[in-house]
Amino acid sequence: MNSEDKKYLADIDRRADQYANNDDLKANANAFFVDSVKNEYSYNFTWLGRPIVQYPQDIIAMQEIIWSIKPDLIIETGIARGGSLIFYASMLQLLGNNGKVLGIDIDIRDHNREGIEDHPLNDKIEMLQGSSVSAETFEQVEKFAKNFNNILVILDSNHTYAHVRKELELYSELVQKGSFVVVFDTVINDLPAETNGSRPWGPDNNPMGAVFDFLETNDRFQINEKIQNKLLFTVAKNGYLECIKD
Repeated sequence: MNSEDKKYLADIDRRADQYANNDDLKANANAFFVDSVKNEYSYNFTWLGRPIVQYPQDIIAMQEIIWSIKPDLIIETGIARGGSLIFYASMLQLLGNNGKVLGIDIDIRDHNREGIEDHPLNDKIEMLQGSSVSAETFEQVEKFAKNFNNILVILDSNHTYAHVRKELELYSELVQKGSFVVVFDTVINDLPAETNGSRPWGPDNNPMGAVFDFLETNDRFQINEKIQNKLLFTVAKNGYLECIKD
């Protein structure tokens, strides 16, 4: 890396540190984020033709992580319409390492499966229907994952505390030093209860609590605060968990 690129990256870190201490900037970002959730902002985007229910900020963050750590297997719990699977597959295609994406969902709806299977990048994607925390499902995941060396995990299925806590216990064991477990929708903890509608999760029952409890008993992971600081708003607040120990 040349000196100018190093300076550019150092400036990013400097600004992220400044943002972390800028209460006005954070308050403005949070106000926009809350209002955007109420207006279903995350449902506005697609990736290579498939709906991707994510914020652009988090998509960019995941791109940076993938390009940096170069995983050969990306596991995502929660498939929805499949845009995220296509996004991860496209990143692996760019890396050129013959990597695979494994998507897990308790209910892969027919129209979503059809859209994913008809996509040009489908040859890089495997899908597994079942609860991500069931013994049967995880046994299949372990069997599939043993053929890969560098695994990135994204948790984005059922957002209740108990479910995410169990996912963290199981899937963190697949991740090696230098990679990540990314827990989406931890931000539910900070959102008004009414934004969750009739769903079982909310301010008192969400992934954020699962993350903090997990970190109390597992010293292999730590929150990468620089990522969330530079994003200013993210659905994965305190959820970008970097593996720092083998």
